Amino acid sequence: MPSARKARLILASASPRRAEILRDAGFEFEVRPSAVDEAVRRRESPIAHVERLAREKACAAASGTAGPAVVIGADTVVVMGREILGKPASRDDARRMLRLLSGRTHRVLTGVAVLRLKSGERLTNGGEPRRGALRSDVEATHVTFAPLSKKEFEAYVASGEPDDKAGAYAIQGRGGRFVTRIEGCYFNVVGLPLARLCRMLLEMGIREGGLRHKRRPEAQGRRRKN
Repeated sequence: MPSARKARLILASASPRRAEILRDAGFEFEVRPSAVDEAVRRRESPIAHVERLAREKACAAASGTAGPAVVIGADTVVVMGREILGKPASRDDARRMLRLLSGRTHRVLTGVAVLRLKSGERLTNGGEPRRGALRSDVEATHVTFAPLSKKEFEAYVASGEPDDKAGAYAIQGRGGRFVTRIEGCYFNVVGLPLARLCRMLLEMGIREGGLRHKRRPEAQGRRRKN
């Protein structure tokens, strides 16, 4: 009897940070960015916003893909009070966001969606996944910033690091200098709550042994340790 085909794992994101988290956790995957409208809908809460976008990204990346496949979608925002802080529109917008965060505690929300396509199953463009094939959740982390001087945030903005980061900072980069306290998942602040994702995969019956792995090239001699 032929063995069951292993599923491809697809990351519906162009973020190198999310890819690094998955790669360092031992997953083999394809990167397939998906373009969706990320505008906040009227009266949409931050939690509903990131969960909706994660689901839309997973479905968009899965469009036209034949199973077996598992698609991961994610969306991250910083929330200060009732305001959603996505990626800054300009350097001036980055300065505004950093002033809001200075000396205060904010939330980082990441919506995560997992879409599972069975063998031979295909999701058409704009089509709805079958019942139970798509699961989503939201992770929240509280992050506290030290008070920032004008010189500090001007130097940080000039570095260019805030340009493509939700909330105009990267905790894993230079922005980590400003963080005095974190409550919750660190990887969530980077962009992908790893522990929650792994729990979701297990709850959907997706185990690492059922995912396809790329064949690694044989090492050309032993590497020397520094």
